[in-house]
Amino acid sequence: MKVIDLHREEKQVIEQAVLNNRQAQHQLYTKFSPKMLGVCRQYIKDIHHAEDVMITAFMKVFTNLKKFEHKGSFEGWMRKIMVNECIDFIRVKKNVFNHQEIENIILSENEDSFEIDAFSADDIQMLIDNLPDGYRMIFNLYAIEGYKHNEIAKMLRISEGTSKSQLSHARKMLQEQVNLLKRKQNGTK
Repeated sequence: MKVIDLHREEKQVIEQAVLNNRQAQHQLYTKFSPKMLGVCRQYIKDIHHAEDVMITAFMKVFTNLKKFEHKGSFEGWMRKIMVNECIDFIRVKKNVFNHQEIENIILSENEDSFEIDAFSADDIQMLIDNLPDGYRMIFNLYAIEGYKHNEIAKMLRISEGTSKSQLSHARKMLQEQVNLLKRKQNGTK
């Protein structure tokens, strides 16, 4: 019965936050901000920019809270807002997709699979942070958020081919970084 109580409690807090109850809004912020900052950090390398984007996204969450229909998880609904805000930030900051599109690239989903079990979460985040913004964004949307290439293409206003090629380049770059890190750890540089 605990799960039902927790769900009911969250729903009540959300309902209070819709009414601009600052204490309820603070409670939601306190509960979800660590996870949402993690989401923003996946897309934005600089922690200060990631925090700024997260705060802006939380403002959108609170502004649009009345639109949340309690269908699906609240955390998932917020996560989408965070991801979209990160994309907007990167789009404004840079023209990320200023490159030649590759329309007819054929990729296998298992291409360039690599082992990262031996690395810590910080190592993995560092590897992802080292990717160029466009590669990192596509990699996160595809590999972490689970979007399909046609969804990514619509979201970022690019072609599916561009999404696929960016993912392919990201995977290759990550593979190279993993190999380099392995050599450093083994002392073979």
